[in-house]
Amino acid sequence: MLRMSFLEHLQELRSRIIKALIGICVAFLLSLTFTNSVWDVVRQPAVAALTFLKVDPPVLHTIEPMEGFNIIWFKLPILCAIFIASPWVLYQVWAFIAPGLYRRERRWAVPFVLTSAGLFLTGGAFGYFVLFRYALAFLLGIGMGNGVQPVVSLTSYFDLFVNVMLGVGLVFEMPVLIFFLTLLRIANPGFLLRHSRYAILAIFIIAAIVTPTPDVFNLMLFAIPMCMLFFVGIFASYLLVLHREGRTFPWRTTMKVVLGVLLLLAVALYLAITQYGYKLVPHWPFVAR
Repeated sequence: MLRMSFLEHLQELRSRIIKALIGICVAFLLSLTFTNSVWDVVRQPAVAALTFLKVDPPVLHTIEPMEGFNIIWFKLPILCAIFIASPWVLYQVWAFIAPGLYRRERRWAVPFVLTSAGLFLTGGAFGYFVLFRYALAFLLGIGMGNGVQPVVSLTSYFDLFVNVMLGVGLVFEMPVLIFFLTLLRIANPGFLLRHSRYAILAIFIIAAIVTPTPDVFNLMLFAIPMCMLFFVGIFASYLLVLHREGRTFPWRTTMKVVLGVLLLLAVALYLAITQYGYKLVPHWPFVAR
Protein backbone atom coordinates (compact mmCIF):
# COMPACT_ATOMS: atom_id res chain seq x y z
CA MET A 1 0.00 0.00 0.00
CA LEU A 2 1.43 3.36 -1.06
CA ARG A 3 1.59 6.27 1.38
CA MET A 4 0.81 9.79 0.15
CA SER A 5 0.52 13.12 1.93
CA PHE A 6 -2.67 15.19 1.86
CA LEU A 7 -1.24 17.56 -0.77
CA GLU A 8 -0.13 14.62 -2.89
CA HIS A 9 -3.70 13.27 -2.74
CA LEU A 10 -5.03 16.64 -3.91
CA GLN A 11 -2.51 16.78 -6.76
CA GLU A 12 -3.43 13.23 -7.79
CA LEU A 13 -7.15 14.09 -7.67
CA ARG A 14 -6.54 17.20 -9.80
CA SER A 15 -4.56 15.17 -12.33
CA ARG A 16 -7.26 12.49 -12.60
CA ILE A 17 -10.06 15.06 -12.98
CA ILE A 18 -8.15 16.84 -15.77
CA LYS A 19 -7.51 13.55 -17.60
CA ALA A 20 -11.16 12.54 -17.27
CA LEU A 21 -12.30 15.91 -18.67
CA ILE A 22 -9.84 15.60 -21.58
CA GLY A 23 -11.37 12.20 -22.39
CA ILE A 24 -14.87 13.67 -22.30
CA CYS A 25 -13.79 16.55 -24.58
CA VAL A 26 -12.34 14.12 -27.13
CA ALA A 27 -15.55 12.07 -27.01
CA PHE A 28 -17.56 15.30 -27.43
CA LEU A 29 -15.69 16.18 -30.64
CA LEU A 30 -16.19 12.63 -31.89
CA SER A 31 -19.92 12.81 -31.09
CA LEU A 32 -20.34 15.89 -33.28
CA THR A 33 -19.65 13.74 -36.35
CA PHE A 34 -22.77 11.60 -35.88
CA THR A 35 -25.12 13.92 -33.97
CA ASN A 36 -27.91 13.72 -36.56
CA SER A 37 -28.02 9.93 -36.39
CA VAL A 38 -28.02 9.97 -32.59
CA TRP A 39 -30.81 12.54 -32.51
CA ASP A 40 -32.97 10.25 -34.66
CA VAL A 41 -32.52 7.61 -31.96
CA VAL A 42 -33.20 10.06 -29.11
CA ARG A 43 -36.45 11.41 -30.57
CA GLN A 44 -37.79 7.95 -31.49
CA PRO A 45 -39.51 7.34 -28.10
CA ALA A 46 -41.35 10.65 -28.47
CA VAL A 47 -42.45 9.77 -31.99
CA ALA A 48 -43.60 6.32 -30.83
CA ALA A 49 -45.52 7.73 -27.85
CA LEU A 50 -47.22 10.47 -29.88
CA THR A 51 -48.11 7.99 -32.62
CA PHE A 52 -49.56 5.62 -30.03
CA LEU A 53 -51.68 8.48 -28.65
CA LYS A 54 -52.79 9.40 -32.20
CA VAL A 55 -51.21 12.86 -32.12
CA ASP A 56 -50.69 14.13 -35.67
CA PRO A 57 -48.02 15.10 -36.56
CA PRO A 58 -45.85 13.20 -34.01
CA VAL A 59 -43.12 15.85 -33.76
CA LEU A 60 -41.33 17.91 -31.11
CA HIS A 61 -41.62 21.69 -31.07
CA THR A 62 -39.05 24.46 -30.60
CA ILE A 63 -40.14 27.42 -28.49
CA GLU A 64 -37.01 29.58 -28.70
CA PRO A 65 -34.75 30.30 -31.72
CA MET A 66 -31.62 28.76 -30.12
CA GLU A 67 -33.41 25.74 -28.71
CA GLY A 68 -32.66 23.37 -31.58
CA PHE A 69 -28.97 24.29 -31.69
CA ASN A 70 -28.51 24.03 -27.90
CA ILE A 71 -30.15 20.62 -27.67
CA ILE A 72 -29.04 18.83 -30.84
CA TRP A 73 -25.57 20.29 -31.32
CA PHE A 74 -24.46 20.97 -27.73
CA LYS A 75 -26.30 19.09 -24.99
CA LEU A 76 -26.80 15.88 -26.99
CA PRO A 77 -23.08 15.51 -27.88
CA ILE A 78 -22.24 16.09 -24.21
CA LEU A 79 -24.59 13.27 -23.21
CA CYS A 80 -23.04 11.00 -25.85
CA ALA A 81 -19.56 11.96 -24.68
CA ILE A 82 -20.37 10.97 -21.10
CA PHE A 83 -21.46 7.49 -22.19
CA ILE A 84 -18.61 7.04 -24.69
CA ALA A 85 -15.94 8.23 -22.27
CA SER A 86 -17.38 6.37 -19.26
CA PRO A 87 -14.72 3.57 -19.36
CA TRP A 88 -11.94 6.19 -19.39
CA VAL A 89 -13.56 8.21 -16.58
CA LEU A 90 -14.06 5.08 -14.48
CA TYR A 91 -10.45 4.10 -15.04
CA GLN A 92 -9.39 7.50 -13.67
CA VAL A 93 -11.56 6.85 -10.60
CA TRP A 94 -9.85 3.52 -10.11
CA ALA A 95 -6.40 5.02 -10.63
CA PHE A 96 -7.12 7.55 -7.88
CA ILE A 97 -8.32 4.86 -5.45
CA ALA A 98 -5.66 2.25 -6.30
CA PRO A 99 -2.79 3.75 -4.21
CA GLY A 100 -4.89 3.11 -1.09
CA LEU A 101 -5.31 -0.60 -1.88
CA TYR A 102 -3.03 -3.56 -1.37
CA ARG A 103 -1.04 -4.73 -4.38
CA ARG A 104 -3.12 -7.88 -4.83
CA GLU A 105 -6.32 -5.80 -4.78
CA ARG A 106 -5.12 -3.57 -7.63
CA ARG A 107 -5.55 -6.51 -10.01
CA TRP A 108 -9.27 -5.70 -9.99
CA ALA A 109 -8.64 -2.66 -12.25
CA VAL A 110 -9.74 -4.22 -15.56
CA PRO A 111 -12.80 -6.03 -14.10
CA PHE A 112 -13.78 -2.81 -12.32
CA VAL A 113 -13.62 -0.67 -15.47
CA LEU A 114 -15.39 -3.23 -17.67
CA THR A 115 -18.10 -4.02 -15.12
CA SER A 116 -18.73 -0.38 -14.17
CA ALA A 117 -18.91 0.78 -17.78
CA GLY A 118 -21.06 -2.21 -18.72
CA LEU A 119 -23.53 -1.54 -15.90
CA PHE A 120 -23.68 2.17 -16.76
CA LEU A 121 -24.41 1.43 -20.42
CA THR A 122 -26.88 -1.31 -19.46
CA GLY A 123 -28.69 1.15 -17.20
CA GLY A 124 -28.90 3.64 -20.04
CA ALA A 125 -30.26 0.95 -22.37
CA PHE A 126 -32.83 -0.14 -19.77
CA GLY A 127 -33.92 3.46 -19.31
CA TYR A 128 -34.21 3.99 -23.07
CA PHE A 129 -35.90 0.78 -24.18
CA VAL A 130 -38.16 0.15 -21.16
CA LEU A 131 -38.59 2.81 -18.48
CA PHE A 132 -38.55 6.01 -20.56
CA ARG A 133 -40.94 4.71 -23.22
CA TYR A 134 -43.62 3.62 -20.75
CA ALA A 135 -43.21 6.75 -18.64
CA LEU A 136 -43.46 9.06 -21.66
CA ALA A 137 -46.61 7.43 -23.03
CA PHE A 138 -48.18 7.61 -19.56
CA LEU A 139 -47.29 11.27 -19.00
CA LEU A 140 -48.41 12.44 -22.45
CA GLY A 141 -51.66 10.48 -22.21
CA ILE A 142 -52.78 12.20 -19.00
CA GLY A 143 -55.68 14.53 -19.73
CA MET A 144 -56.12 13.63 -23.40
CA GLY A 145 -59.63 12.37 -22.68
CA ASN A 146 -60.50 15.81 -21.28
CA GLY A 147 -59.72 17.76 -24.43
CA VAL A 148 -55.99 18.16 -23.78
CA GLN A 149 -53.63 17.94 -26.77
CA PRO A 150 -49.95 17.32 -25.90
CA VAL A 151 -47.41 19.73 -27.40
CA VAL A 152 -43.94 18.62 -26.38
CA SER A 153 -41.13 21.16 -26.47
CA LEU A 154 -37.62 20.13 -27.44
CA THR A 155 -36.09 21.32 -24.16
CA SER A 156 -38.59 19.68 -21.81
CA TYR A 157 -38.36 16.38 -23.69
CA PHE A 158 -34.56 16.33 -23.71
CA ASP A 159 -34.31 17.33 -20.04
CA LEU A 160 -36.56 14.41 -19.11
CA PHE A 161 -34.54 12.12 -21.38
CA VAL A 162 -31.24 13.13 -19.76
CA ASN A 163 -32.61 12.75 -16.23
CA VAL A 164 -33.83 9.23 -16.93
CA MET A 165 -30.75 8.06 -18.86
CA LEU A 166 -28.16 9.38 -16.42
CA GLY A 167 -30.25 8.60 -13.34
CA VAL A 168 -30.83 4.98 -14.31
CA GLY A 169 -27.24 4.58 -15.53
CA LEU A 170 -25.83 5.80 -12.20
CA VAL A 171 -28.23 3.74 -10.12
CA PHE A 172 -27.20 0.61 -12.04
CA GLU A 173 -23.74 1.05 -10.50
CA MET A 174 -25.07 -0.33 -7.21
CA PRO A 175 -23.27 -3.73 -7.47
CA VAL A 176 -19.94 -1.93 -8.01
CA LEU A 177 -20.60 0.30 -4.99
CA ILE A 178 -21.39 -2.70 -2.80
CA PHE A 179 -18.28 -4.51 -4.05
CA PHE A 180 -16.12 -1.48 -3.22
CA LEU A 181 -17.60 -1.17 0.27
CA THR A 182 -16.61 -4.79 0.81
CA LEU A 183 -13.18 -4.27 -0.76
CA LEU A 184 -12.53 -1.37 1.63
CA ARG A 185 -13.93 -3.46 4.54
CA ILE A 186 -16.70 -0.98 5.24
CA ALA A 187 -19.45 -3.59 4.73
CA ASN A 188 -19.74 -7.36 4.38
CA PRO A 189 -22.31 -9.73 2.80
CA GLY A 190 -23.73 -10.83 6.16
CA PHE A 191 -24.38 -7.23 7.24
CA LEU A 192 -26.00 -6.38 3.90
CA LEU A 193 -28.28 -9.42 4.02
CA ARG A 194 -29.34 -8.76 7.60
CA HIS A 195 -30.29 -5.20 6.71
CA SER A 196 -31.63 -5.90 3.22
CA ARG A 197 -35.16 -4.77 4.18
CA TYR A 198 -33.86 -1.26 4.78
CA ALA A 199 -31.99 -1.33 1.48
CA ILE A 200 -35.15 -2.41 -0.35
CA LEU A 201 -37.09 0.42 1.30
CA ALA A 202 -34.39 2.88 0.20
CA ILE A 203 -34.51 1.46 -3.34
CA PHE A 204 -38.27 2.05 -3.55
CA ILE A 205 -37.83 5.61 -2.26
CA ILE A 206 -35.13 6.28 -4.88
CA ALA A 207 -37.34 4.69 -7.54
CA ALA A 208 -40.21 6.99 -6.56
CA ILE A 209 -37.88 10.00 -6.94
CA VAL A 210 -36.17 8.96 -10.20
CA THR A 211 -39.25 7.54 -11.95
CA PRO A 212 -40.91 10.46 -13.74
CA THR A 213 -44.46 9.08 -13.29
CA PRO A 214 -46.56 8.57 -10.15
CA ASP A 215 -48.06 5.20 -11.11
CA VAL A 216 -47.17 1.95 -9.38
CA PHE A 217 -46.39 0.08 -12.63
CA ASN A 218 -43.48 2.32 -13.62
CA LEU A 219 -42.31 2.40 -10.00
CA MET A 220 -42.10 -1.41 -9.94
CA LEU A 221 -40.54 -1.42 -13.40
CA PHE A 222 -37.61 0.49 -11.94
CA ALA A 223 -37.51 -0.88 -8.37
CA ILE A 224 -37.50 -4.62 -9.18
CA PRO A 225 -34.31 -4.51 -11.33
CA MET A 226 -32.70 -2.38 -8.64
CA CYS A 227 -33.50 -4.98 -5.97
CA MET A 228 -32.00 -7.64 -8.24
CA LEU A 229 -28.85 -5.53 -8.69
CA PHE A 230 -28.60 -5.12 -4.91
CA PHE A 231 -28.47 -8.87 -4.42
CA VAL A 232 -26.04 -9.21 -7.36
CA GLY A 233 -23.79 -6.79 -5.49
CA ILE A 234 -24.09 -8.90 -2.32
CA PHE A 235 -23.13 -11.98 -4.33
CA ALA A 236 -20.09 -10.18 -5.76
CA SER A 237 -19.01 -9.12 -2.27
CA TYR A 238 -19.49 -12.70 -1.08
CA LEU A 239 -17.14 -13.90 -3.83
CA LEU A 240 -14.59 -11.33 -2.65
CA VAL A 241 -14.85 -12.59 0.93
CA LEU A 242 -14.39 -16.19 -0.25
CA HIS A 243 -11.30 -15.11 -2.21
CA ARG A 244 -9.83 -13.43 0.86
CA GLU A 245 -10.42 -16.53 2.97
CA GLY A 246 -8.90 -18.85 0.37
CA ARG A 247 -12.17 -20.61 -0.41
CA THR A 248 -13.83 -21.19 -3.78
CA PHE A 249 -17.40 -20.86 -4.93
CA PRO A 250 -19.13 -24.01 -6.36
CA TRP A 251 -19.30 -22.63 -9.88
CA ARG A 252 -19.84 -25.98 -11.58
CA THR A 253 -22.99 -26.81 -9.60
CA THR A 254 -24.29 -23.26 -9.93
CA MET A 255 -23.78 -23.21 -13.68
CA LYS A 256 -25.69 -26.47 -14.02
CA VAL A 257 -28.64 -24.94 -12.19
CA VAL A 258 -28.49 -21.72 -14.23
CA LEU A 259 -28.27 -23.61 -17.52
CA GLY A 260 -31.23 -25.75 -16.46
CA VAL A 261 -33.32 -22.65 -15.74
CA LEU A 262 -32.31 -21.05 -19.06
CA LEU A 263 -33.20 -24.25 -20.88
CA LEU A 264 -36.66 -24.26 -19.29
CA LEU A 265 -37.16 -20.62 -20.27
CA ALA A 266 -36.04 -21.38 -23.85
CA VAL A 267 -38.51 -24.28 -24.06
CA ALA A 268 -41.31 -22.07 -22.70
CA LEU A 269 -40.48 -19.36 -25.26
CA TYR A 270 -40.40 -21.91 -28.07
CA LEU A 271 -43.81 -23.28 -27.07
CA ALA A 272 -45.25 -19.77 -26.76
CA ILE A 273 -44.10 -18.91 -30.30
CA THR A 274 -44.95 -22.19 -32.03
CA GLN A 275 -48.08 -23.28 -30.16
CA TYR A 276 -49.77 -20.12 -28.85
CA GLY A 277 -49.11 -17.57 -31.60
CA TYR A 278 -46.66 -15.31 -29.77
CA LYS A 279 -43.85 -13.48 -31.60
CA LEU A 280 -40.71 -11.56 -30.67
CA VAL A 281 -40.97 -7.74 -30.74
CA PRO A 282 -38.19 -5.09 -30.32
CA HIS A 283 -39.68 -3.56 -27.14
CA TRP A 284 -40.73 -4.58 -23.65
CA PRO A 285 -41.88 -7.26 -22.83
CA PHE A 286 -40.27 -8.44 -26.12
CA VAL A 287 -42.98 -11.09 -26.63
CA ALA A 288 -46.51 -10.31 -27.87
CA ARG A 289 -49.36 -11.93 -29.77
